[in-house]
Amino acid sequence: MATIKTFEDLDVWKHAIEIATDVYLISNTTKLKQDFEMKAQIKRAACSISNNIAEGFEYDNRKDFIRFLKIAKGSAGEVRNQLIILQRINLLDEKEINSLKEKCVSVSKQLKGFITYLQKYPDKK
Repeated sequence: MATIKTFEDLDVWKHAIEIATDVYLISNTTKLKQDFEMKAQIKRAACSISNNIAEGFEYDNRKDFIRFLKIAKGSAGEVRNQLIILQRINLLDEKEINSLKEKCVSVSKQLKGFITYLQKYPDKK
């Protein structure tokens, strides 16, 4: 197993960055660009996923890292929820929605697995 030295080494962080990038792209190229409040909210939630992974990692403390991973997982759920709303009000099409939702579900599963893994090992004293 490779040694993780920075949060940029984490695959889950890399996938979270993809979500944020995709959200930024669709928010500037679809009908969503006219809904300033929803656009701002989904962009904040999408960035929050990778931001919380990075912030938690930098604390160098397992308990805090797990807490921030849980927040990141919640943000992935928030993005999925907003995507469902955007689909129902016809601001995004099904293709755009499904691709992003799949990425959010995948990141949520990765975060859950990572949290479970970290919880199995007690902090070193």
